[in-house]
Amino acid sequence: MRFPKPEPKVALSTASVYPETTATAFEIAARLGYDGVEVMVWTDPVSQDIEALRRLSDFHGVPVLAVHAPCLLITQRVWSKDPWNKLQRSREAAEKLGAGTVVVHPPFRWQRAYAREFVRGVWRMADETDIRFAVENMYPWRYRDREMLAYAPAWDPTEEDYRHFTLDLSHTATARNDTLAMVNRMGDRLAHLHIADGNGSAKDEHLVPGRGTQPCAEVLEHLAASGFEGNVVVEVNTRRAMSPAEREADLAEALAYTRAHLAAASRTAGP
Repeated sequence: MRFPKPEPKVALSTASVYPETTATAFEIAARLGYDGVEVMVWTDPVSQDIEALRRLSDFHGVPVLAVHAPCLLITQRVWSKDPWNKLQRSREAAEKLGAGTVVVHPPFRWQRAYAREFVRGVWRMADETDIRFAVENMYPWRYRDREMLAYAPAWDPTEEDYRHFTLDLSHTATARNDTLAMVNRMGDRLAHLHIADGNGSAKDEHLVPGRGTQPCAEVLEHLAASGFEGNVVVEVNTRRAMSPAEREADLAEALAYTRAHLAAASRTAGP
Protein backbone atom coordinates (compact mmCIF):
# COMPACT_ATOMS: atom_id res chain seq x y z
CA MET A 1 0.00 0.00 0.00
CA ARG A 2 1.30 3.48 -0.91
CA PHE A 3 0.87 5.97 1.92
CA PRO A 4 0.46 9.69 1.11
CA LYS A 5 3.23 12.03 2.20
CA PRO A 6 2.55 14.28 5.20
CA GLU A 7 0.90 17.56 4.28
CA PRO A 8 3.09 20.68 4.40
CA LYS A 9 3.04 22.60 7.66
CA VAL A 10 0.90 25.74 7.73
CA ALA A 11 2.40 28.72 9.56
CA LEU A 12 1.10 32.16 10.43
CA SER A 13 3.12 35.18 9.38
CA THR A 14 3.44 37.59 12.27
CA ALA A 15 2.68 40.32 9.69
CA SER A 16 -0.86 38.92 9.44
CA VAL A 17 -1.86 40.37 12.81
CA TYR A 18 -0.65 43.94 12.17
CA PRO A 19 -1.24 46.40 13.84
CA GLU A 20 -1.15 43.90 16.68
CA THR A 21 2.24 42.73 17.90
CA THR A 22 4.56 39.83 17.22
CA ALA A 23 3.66 38.42 20.64
CA THR A 24 -0.02 38.47 19.68
CA ALA A 25 0.77 36.46 16.55
CA PHE A 26 2.25 33.64 18.62
CA GLU A 27 -0.79 33.66 20.89
CA ILE A 28 -3.25 33.52 17.96
CA ALA A 29 -1.24 30.86 16.14
CA ALA A 30 -1.37 28.66 19.23
CA ARG A 31 -5.08 29.22 19.82
CA LEU A 32 -6.08 28.51 16.22
CA GLY A 33 -3.82 25.48 15.80
CA TYR A 34 -1.26 26.74 13.29
CA ASP A 35 1.84 24.55 12.94
CA GLY A 36 4.21 27.46 13.51
CA VAL A 37 4.97 31.06 12.66
CA GLU A 38 7.04 33.01 10.18
CA VAL A 39 8.59 35.97 11.96
CA MET A 40 8.49 39.19 9.98
CA VAL A 41 11.44 41.17 11.31
CA TRP A 42 10.24 44.76 11.38
CA THR A 43 9.93 47.74 13.72
CA ASP A 44 8.35 45.78 16.61
CA PRO A 45 11.34 45.32 18.99
CA VAL A 46 10.22 41.78 19.88
CA SER A 47 10.55 40.71 16.23
CA GLN A 48 14.22 41.73 16.38
CA ASP A 49 15.00 40.00 19.70
CA ILE A 50 15.98 36.35 19.27
CA GLU A 51 15.72 35.52 22.98
CA ALA A 52 12.27 37.11 23.23
CA LEU A 53 11.15 35.12 20.19
CA ARG A 54 12.52 31.92 21.71
CA ARG A 55 10.60 32.55 24.93
CA LEU A 56 7.37 33.18 23.00
CA SER A 57 7.90 30.02 20.96
CA ASP A 58 8.53 27.91 24.06
CA PHE A 59 5.66 29.44 26.07
CA HIS A 60 3.05 28.92 23.36
CA GLY A 61 4.47 25.70 21.95
CA VAL A 62 4.62 27.25 18.47
CA PRO A 63 7.87 26.77 16.52
CA VAL A 64 9.43 29.42 14.32
CA LEU A 65 9.49 27.87 10.85
CA ALA A 66 10.84 30.84 8.89
CA VAL A 67 12.35 34.28 9.32
CA HIS A 68 11.45 37.08 6.91
CA ALA A 69 14.47 39.37 6.55
CA PRO A 70 13.85 43.10 7.20
CA CYS A 71 13.86 44.23 3.57
CA LEU A 72 10.70 46.38 3.41
CA LEU A 73 10.78 50.13 2.92
CA ILE A 74 9.80 50.63 6.56
CA THR A 75 12.61 48.37 7.81
CA GLN A 76 15.58 49.93 6.02
CA ARG A 77 17.24 50.74 9.37
CA VAL A 78 16.29 47.53 11.20
CA TRP A 79 19.30 45.32 11.96
CA SER A 80 21.71 47.76 10.26
CA LYS A 81 21.51 49.80 7.08
CA ASP A 82 23.79 47.27 5.34
CA PRO A 83 21.54 44.79 3.46
CA TRP A 84 24.11 41.99 3.63
CA ASN A 85 24.31 42.42 7.39
CA LYS A 86 20.51 42.10 7.50
CA LEU A 87 20.71 38.76 5.68
CA GLN A 88 23.52 37.55 7.93
CA ARG A 89 21.52 38.40 11.04
CA SER A 90 18.42 36.78 9.57
CA ARG A 91 20.38 33.61 8.99
CA GLU A 92 21.70 33.69 12.56
CA ALA A 93 18.17 34.18 13.88
CA ALA A 94 16.89 31.26 11.80
CA GLU A 95 19.68 28.99 13.02
CA LYS A 96 19.18 29.91 16.68
CA LEU A 97 15.38 29.59 16.48
CA GLY A 98 15.40 26.30 14.55
CA ALA A 99 13.79 27.79 11.43
CA GLY A 100 14.64 26.31 8.04
CA THR A 101 14.07 29.29 5.75
CA VAL A 102 15.00 32.94 5.40
CA VAL A 103 12.65 34.84 3.09
CA VAL A 104 14.27 37.71 1.22
CA HIS A 105 13.05 40.25 -1.35
CA PRO A 106 15.10 41.30 -4.38
CA PRO A 107 16.92 44.58 -3.79
CA PHE A 108 15.40 47.95 -4.55
CA ARG A 109 16.86 49.45 -7.72
CA TRP A 110 18.48 52.30 -5.78
CA GLN A 111 20.50 49.74 -3.78
CA ARG A 112 22.86 49.55 -6.75
CA ALA A 113 25.88 47.83 -5.24
CA TYR A 114 23.69 45.32 -3.39
CA ALA A 115 21.69 44.61 -6.56
CA ARG A 116 24.83 44.00 -8.64
CA GLU A 117 26.06 41.34 -6.23
CA PHE A 118 22.71 39.97 -5.09
CA VAL A 119 22.49 36.74 -7.10
CA ARG A 120 26.09 35.74 -6.40
CA GLY A 121 25.83 36.88 -2.80
CA VAL A 122 22.72 34.85 -2.05
CA TRP A 123 24.38 31.75 -3.52
CA ARG A 124 27.48 32.39 -1.40
CA MET A 125 25.43 32.75 1.78
CA ALA A 126 23.38 29.65 0.96
CA ASP A 127 26.58 27.64 0.54
CA GLU A 128 27.57 28.51 4.12
CA THR A 129 24.49 27.09 5.86
CA ASP A 130 21.65 24.57 5.72
CA ILE A 131 19.18 27.49 5.93
CA ARG A 132 17.34 28.07 2.65
CA PHE A 133 17.47 31.63 1.33
CA ALA A 134 14.19 31.75 -0.61
CA VAL A 135 13.93 34.81 -2.89
CA GLU A 136 10.38 36.12 -3.16
CA ASN A 137 8.51 37.23 -6.28
CA MET A 138 7.57 40.91 -6.17
CA TYR A 139 5.75 43.19 -8.67
CA PRO A 140 6.13 46.44 -10.61
CA TRP A 141 4.89 49.53 -8.79
CA ARG A 142 1.99 51.24 -10.57
CA TYR A 143 0.42 54.66 -10.33
CA ARG A 144 -2.48 55.38 -12.67
CA ASP A 145 -1.15 54.43 -16.11
CA ARG A 146 2.53 54.52 -15.14
CA GLU A 147 4.69 51.59 -14.12
CA MET A 148 7.92 51.75 -12.13
CA LEU A 149 10.37 48.86 -11.95
CA ALA A 150 11.38 49.19 -8.32
CA TYR A 151 13.37 45.96 -7.90
CA ALA A 152 16.67 44.73 -9.31
CA PRO A 153 17.90 42.52 -10.88
CA ALA A 154 14.14 41.87 -11.44
CA TRP A 155 10.87 41.69 -9.53
CA ASP A 156 10.34 38.24 -11.06
CA PRO A 157 13.05 36.08 -9.45
CA THR A 158 12.62 33.31 -12.05
CA GLU A 159 14.55 35.56 -14.44
CA GLU A 160 17.64 34.83 -12.34
CA ASP A 161 19.42 31.72 -11.09
CA TYR A 162 18.48 31.28 -7.41
CA ARG A 163 18.64 28.06 -5.45
CA HIS A 164 15.27 28.58 -3.73
CA PHE A 165 12.16 30.67 -4.28
CA THR A 166 9.28 31.99 -2.18
CA LEU A 167 6.01 32.30 -4.10
CA ASP A 168 3.60 34.98 -2.87
CA LEU A 169 0.11 34.84 -4.40
CA SER A 170 -0.81 38.40 -3.47
CA HIS A 171 2.27 39.53 -5.39
CA THR A 172 1.36 37.46 -8.45
CA ALA A 173 -2.03 39.19 -8.39
CA THR A 174 -0.48 42.66 -8.17
CA ALA A 175 2.02 41.82 -10.93
CA ARG A 176 -0.81 40.30 -13.02
CA ASN A 177 1.27 37.20 -13.56
CA ASP A 178 0.14 33.85 -14.85
CA THR A 179 0.50 32.26 -11.42
CA LEU A 180 0.50 28.62 -12.50
CA ALA A 181 3.12 29.37 -15.15
CA MET A 182 5.30 30.90 -12.42
CA VAL A 183 4.84 27.79 -10.29
CA ASN A 184 6.05 25.71 -13.22
CA ARG A 185 9.06 27.96 -13.80
CA MET A 186 10.03 27.71 -10.15
CA GLY A 187 9.71 23.92 -10.28
CA ASP A 188 11.43 22.05 -7.49
CA ARG A 189 13.22 25.25 -6.42
CA LEU A 190 9.93 26.50 -4.96
CA ALA A 191 10.70 26.10 -1.27
CA HIS A 192 8.20 28.38 0.48
CA LEU A 193 4.66 29.63 -0.17
CA HIS A 194 2.92 32.77 1.08
CA ILE A 195 -0.75 31.93 0.70
CA ALA A 196 -2.94 34.99 0.17
CA ASP A 197 -5.20 36.32 -2.56
CA GLY A 198 -5.71 39.40 -4.70
CA ASN A 199 -7.80 40.85 -7.51
CA GLY A 200 -5.07 42.33 -9.70
CA SER A 201 -5.18 45.75 -8.09
CA ALA A 202 -2.09 47.96 -8.18
CA LYS A 203 -2.25 47.69 -4.39
CA ASP A 204 -0.70 44.62 -2.78
CA GLU A 205 -3.90 43.33 -1.17
CA HIS A 206 -3.03 40.15 0.76
CA LEU A 207 -6.64 39.00 0.94
CA VAL A 208 -7.76 35.89 2.77
CA PRO A 209 -7.35 33.02 0.25
CA GLY A 210 -10.55 32.39 -1.66
CA ARG A 211 -11.64 36.04 -1.63
CA GLY A 212 -9.79 37.09 -4.79
CA THR A 213 -9.03 35.81 -8.26
CA GLN A 214 -5.80 33.90 -7.66
CA PRO A 215 -5.73 30.12 -8.19
CA CYS A 216 -5.04 29.52 -4.49
CA ALA A 217 -6.80 26.16 -4.38
CA GLU A 218 -5.03 24.91 -7.50
CA VAL A 219 -1.60 25.95 -6.22
CA LEU A 220 -2.13 24.31 -2.82
CA GLU A 221 -3.43 21.10 -4.35
CA HIS A 222 -0.61 21.01 -6.91
CA LEU A 223 2.07 21.44 -4.25
CA ALA A 224 0.56 18.84 -1.94
CA ALA A 225 0.19 16.33 -4.78
CA SER A 226 3.76 16.90 -5.97
CA GLY A 227 5.30 16.20 -2.56
CA PHE A 228 6.16 19.82 -1.67
CA GLU A 229 8.45 19.74 1.37
CA GLY A 230 8.45 23.44 2.19
CA ASN A 231 6.11 25.43 4.42
CA VAL A 232 2.89 27.24 3.58
CA VAL A 233 2.58 30.59 5.36
CA VAL A 234 -0.67 32.53 5.73
CA GLU A 235 0.31 36.13 5.04
CA VAL A 236 -2.89 38.17 4.88
CA ASN A 237 -3.87 41.75 5.66
CA THR A 238 -6.19 42.09 8.67
CA ARG A 239 -5.68 45.81 9.28
CA ARG A 240 -9.31 46.54 8.46
CA ALA A 241 -10.65 44.10 11.04
CA MET A 242 -13.07 45.94 13.31
CA SER A 243 -12.15 43.88 16.38
CA PRO A 244 -9.70 41.22 17.57
CA ALA A 245 -12.48 38.65 17.13
CA GLU A 246 -12.93 39.62 13.47
CA ARG A 247 -9.17 39.42 12.88
CA GLU A 248 -9.03 36.00 14.46
CA ALA A 249 -11.99 34.82 12.38
CA ASP A 250 -10.17 35.84 9.19
CA LEU A 251 -7.05 33.96 10.27
CA ALA A 252 -9.11 30.89 11.19
CA GLU A 253 -10.79 31.00 7.76
CA ALA A 254 -7.42 31.26 6.02
CA LEU A 255 -6.08 28.27 7.97
CA ALA A 256 -9.16 26.15 7.27
CA TYR A 257 -9.06 26.99 3.55
CA THR A 258 -5.36 26.16 3.29
CA ARG A 259 -5.60 22.87 5.14
CA ALA A 260 -8.72 21.81 3.21
CA HIS A 261 -6.99 22.20 -0.15
CA LEU A 262 -3.76 20.58 0.99
CA ALA A 263 -5.81 17.64 2.28
CA ALA A 264 -7.87 17.46 -0.94
CA ALA A 265 -4.73 16.63 -2.88
CA SER A 266 -3.83 13.90 -0.39
CA ARG A 267 -7.27 12.34 -0.72
CA THR A 268 -7.05 12.44 -4.50
CA ALA A 269 -3.67 10.73 -4.44
CA GLY A 270 -5.20 7.87 -2.47
CA PRO A 271 -3.54 4.56 -1.56
